[in-house]
Amino acid sequence: MAGRTPLTLAVLQCAPLSEQWQANLQRLDAAAARAHAAGAHLLLTPEMFITGYNIGAGAVYALAQPRDGVYAKAVSDIARNHSIAIVWSYPERGAQGAIYNAAQWTSSNGRPMLHYRKSHLYGTLDHSQFSAGTLGGDNSALAQIHGWSIGLLICYDVEFPETTRSLALAGADCVLVPAANMDCYDIVPTTLVSARAFENQMVLAYANYCGAEGELHYGGLSSVVDALGQPLAAAARDDALLMATLKPEALDDARIQQTHLREYAERLGEP
Repeated sequence: MAGRTPLTLAVLQCAPLSEQWQANLQRLDAAAARAHAAGAHLLLTPEMFITGYNIGAGAVYALAQPRDGVYAKAVSDIARNHSIAIVWSYPERGAQGAIYNAAQWTSSNGRPMLHYRKSHLYGTLDHSQFSAGTLGGDNSALAQIHGWSIGLLICYDVEFPETTRSLALAGADCVLVPAANMDCYDIVPTTLVSARAFENQMVLAYANYCGAEGELHYGGLSSVVDALGQPLAAAARDDALLMATLKPEALDDARIQQTHLREYAERLGEP
């Protein structure tokens, strides 16, 4: 797409603070300040960052907020104060009372840009705490920053090739993925994240937790991967704030070198 300019992403990797939403907003404020000072245009945080992920259905229900609730207002203030866009995840209370594992993209001027509900629920934990978001519809929406078309997924969603492919067909240049992935599933950050980027000729940013939360041990290994599946930035197992600058010419070159997406789209148009 014409009009893309370099876009610098910051990816926060940290241990969760379970059920401490005010402390997590303070952490977000500090991370946004650091990321902006380092030149980032957008900050990506892990899954359920505002409340913690493995907190139980009762706590999720008690802490859930509507998409324009207390959490959204606080993040809007943080984004405006530090002039940085933020992708953050939280338990959303839907209009009919259902609870979703949700992510929002708040712009640097505090406006809501995208809202996403996790569509593939992982195991007993997710199913006991959340309702599933629908496939398509608002979950397939894209928004732009610096000319880049951006989509959202959450954790387990990226393990299904159809999710990234549907966003790619909609025109996504980059997909941002908050995650709470355990260390027994390192294949996701070490293999699947790169594969999804490569097969769709898109950038993929993956923000995971590290440390432990109850019986869960998170694996870290957050990363930003370019459209040829190569890492632009990668974390180990500990706290980190990754920085990566996406360059328009690199995306264009990747789409010249690899044509999986274009060829697939052409075949879709065949009778």
